[in-house]
Amino acid sequence: MTSLFNGLTGLLSGVFGAQVRYEPQNSIDARDIQSIFREQPIEVQGADGQNVLIDAPTWRVERNLAPEVRRGDHIRIGDGRRFKVTTTHNSGSPSIDAFVICELQEVS
Repeated sequence: MTSLFNGLTGLLSGVFGAQVRYEPQNSIDARDIQSIFREQPIEVQGADGQNVLIDAPTWRVERNLAPEVRRGDHIRIGDGRRFKVTTTHNSGSPSIDAFVICELQEVS
């Protein structure tokens, strides 16, 4: 059943996303990733199944493109601003390329 959804996140990233520079804490594996950055609030499904409003900027990235993403990593968006990952959420999709949703804090 999961094969039905495979490739869908890549399509969404391609249409609604842009290149984001992912900078893990080890900085050796920094790379550009086609993904989705948003500053507007979004709703995600929490671990208990309830909707949770995220008021912080967010970064949606395919799990298979950044499997190591964790708190403290940084991203840099096209206008040069830099953000630190504060929390990560799995999207709940069983697809191998499902989104990981990261809450961010701008770094000055």
